[in-house]
Amino acid sequence: MIRQPIRTTLVVSLLAATTALSGCAALLVGGAVVGGSLLATDRRSSGTQLDDQAIEFKANSRIRDLLGDKGHVNATSYNRLLLLTGEVPTEADRTNLEQALSRIDNVKSVVNELAPMFASSLSQRSNDALVTSKVKATLVDAGDISSNAFKVVTERGVVYLMGRVTEREADRAVDLTRSISGVQKVVKVLEVVSEAELAEIDPKAVPKSAAAK
Repeated sequence: MIRQPIRTTLVVSLLAATTALSGCAALLVGGAVVGGSLLATDRRSSGTQLDDQAIEFKANSRIRDLLGDKGHVNATSYNRLLLLTGEVPTEADRTNLEQALSRIDNVKSVVNELAPMFASSLSQRSNDALVTSKVKATLVDAGDISSNAFKVVTERGVVYLMGRVTEREADRAVDLTRSISGVQKVVKVLEVVSEAELAEIDPKAVPKSAAAK
């Protein structure tokens, strides 16, 4: 029997870190097919993980070439999706970086969250690192989702969640993250799969109640 490829949907959405979520934006972008994993807790293939490392290395090199010591930019790749966060001097810098980095080998899409403004302070970056640690710890403590399925990035109090997850996992992670002190907003940069698809990727992550559906 020929197995059909697993199809996933990439979801990028902005959620306010409050109970009032009106005005939130959602964008559906592209798709992906991935199998296997280098680590039992990572839902990317080993080849994809290596690609992500190479993408980040090349992206940071190009950022230094194009921006020098102006601004503050972080490049994070997950499943060949490149997330750009931080601050740049002008809107032109923002656009130029996105265009240049989108041409890196194996980058399938760029999510540009760069802000044209003064670079964040060292104290702000320290606060962001603390928030990231809190989010990771909270996801681990929750116990009802696979915390290692998520990559967490924080910039100026905005938490970006990356990964390959179900809607159930995404909603649970967002609810947990919004409750953490210091979180201003939550941005989902996720590839959403069904429970059935998750059962093929990571069987241990599917609860019995969901598997029965």
